[in-house]
Amino acid sequence: MVSLSVDWQGLILPVAYLLVLGGTFAAFSTIYRRRKAVQSANLSPWFPPHLQRNVYLSLLHMEPEAGSSSEKPTKVPDPILRAALLRRAVEDIHRIIQIRTGKQACQSLLQRGSVGDDLWQRFLRAEKEMEDELRDVVMEANALVPNWGQIIFQTANAIAANEMLRTKLDAVQDKAAAEKAWWEKRKATLGEVATTSAPVTEEKTAPSSPTATSKTSEDDTVLVDTPAAAPAAAPAAAAADAARPSTPAATTSTPSGKKKKGGKK
Repeated sequence: MVSLSVDWQGLILPVAYLLVLGGTFAAFSTIYRRRKAVQSANLSPWFPPHLQRNVYLSLLHMEPEAGSSSEKPTKVPDPILRAALLRRAVEDIHRIIQIRTGKQACQSLLQRGSVGDDLWQRFLRAEKEMEDELRDVVMEANALVPNWGQIIFQTANAIAANEMLRTKLDAVQDKAAAEKAWWEKRKATLGEVATTSAPVTEEKTAPSSPTATSKTSEDDTVLVDTPAAAPAAAPAAAAADAARPSTPAATTSTPSGKKKKGGKK
């Protein structure tokens, strides 16, 4: 058998190098993750505080007042809790719509470099919080009413759509008074412009009347002269025919007639 001799002293340096390198990477990764966690915690939230959720939790965990004699907390009626939870779901629907509409735009801006990574981290954290919020709402709905968690967001979606429609109608009605006032003012200005421009048009049309009358008079004279020329031409033609001499056949016929008459005699 062949005995292998290992130089342990020569392996100390490579092993020490690997240990130092691994420890450096581990320390850097730990520090980097902690710093990222601190930065993400210090980032401002994407949405404002959830008021409807706070109201629901306050009603659910209502404690007795300080001056009350009973130590047992007062029970909030279930219809009030269901209404508060439904309002919470409606607010969640509004926030989900904002996240879905803004995600594609945020991604495109991040790819172009128009926004920083902090904004994207805020958006991702808001999306994750909304997922947890939806899950919590479904659990609370099932706790209040069995199987209500399957249809609570459908009802909340209908309520949110109705609220958006009412908001648009209110905006249109608010603009109606201003638009009416503007139109009345516009009509008044147009009426003033029409009244001021009427005398100017009369003055402009006044000088043009003599030329029109002269043209009409000239046309009338032409029309009157043309019929009178026709009767004057007829006597002239008759006088010319009368001035012509008679034909020789008519003159020669008369002597021959006389000779024939003399022979008969």
